[in-house]
Amino acid sequence: GYGIISPKITKLSPKIMKISPKITELSPKVTKLSPKVINNKTIKKSNKMKLNIAVLAGDGIGPEIMKQGVAVMQAIAEKFNHEFTYNEAICGAHAIDEVGDPFPEETFKTCMDADAVLFAAVGDPRFDNNPTAKVRPEQGLLAMRKKLGLFANVPVATFDCLLHKSPLKDELLKGADFVVIRELTGGMYFGEKYQDNDKAYDTDIYTRPEIERILKVAFEFAMKRNKHLTVVDKANVLASSRLWRQIAKEMEPQYPEVNTDYMFIDNASMRVLTEPTFFDVIVTENTFGDILTDETSCITGSMGL
Repeated sequence: GYGIISPKITKLSPKIMKISPKITELSPKVTKLSPKVINNKTIKKSNKMKLNIAVLAGDGIGPEIMKQGVAVMQAIAEKFNHEFTYNEAICGAHAIDEVGDPFPEETFKTCMDADAVLFAAVGDPRFDNNPTAKVRPEQGLLAMRKKLGLFANVPVATFDCLLHKSPLKDELLKGADFVVIRELTGGMYFGEKYQDNDKAYDTDIYTRPEIERILKVAFEFAMKRNKHLTVVDKANVLASSRLWRQIAKEMEPQYPEVNTDYMFIDNASMRVLTEPTFFDVIVTENTFGDILTDETSCITGSMGL
């Protein structure tokens, strides 16, 4: 997903910035803050942010996306009197071509020295069509998530003015407003792997601390929204999903105001498109979340919107 944020920034501006995983799009809630900020010079001054932003444009449409992303950031900086400094770094296929590493140490240092990371996209058909490639652009994205401790991916929902961009019917979409909390640093993407000419496997492994911390994020998001949480898993088949469900049920009493329900991934994949207004906060593991968030881009019309 796109729009990965350093944990540092949440300490600086939790009420001002809300980032989409797909292109780092600012929530309309930001604009609701503007009258208070603009009409009150004291508030405006106290809310000023001076931030260093690591800019990782990556591959493919990444540079094109990043150009517009930085333009949006600059517009926000000018309107709200913030000051953003941008430091570019390479990743993905671009970095493989330059230094042979999809997430070089220098890029990691740039990210660690920044208050936030603005990331676009990685990937290249040269690697997509070569299943034997030992080094791949996506390994840089996984390394970034792991090294920076970016374990939660938080997309946002729809805007009425963009409903016409969706291939789905307006009557299904109107009023849809939900977030998907995706775990980012566990599961099959990071478990033990093996491949030869006759056999391959990926290990879908999760630990209790990994599950508890992402569920805590999800429950807290639900408390701030409409107090409805849907835990998406495949507990009827997968042992890892049964542990997710077990821990979620253990945590439910800590959040008695939250209406918590459980849904298998196949059912959830259908209902986010046929009944998107049912959902408020969805939480799920890495692989399911990757697919589900790309699928729900149909609701807004594209992964970019």
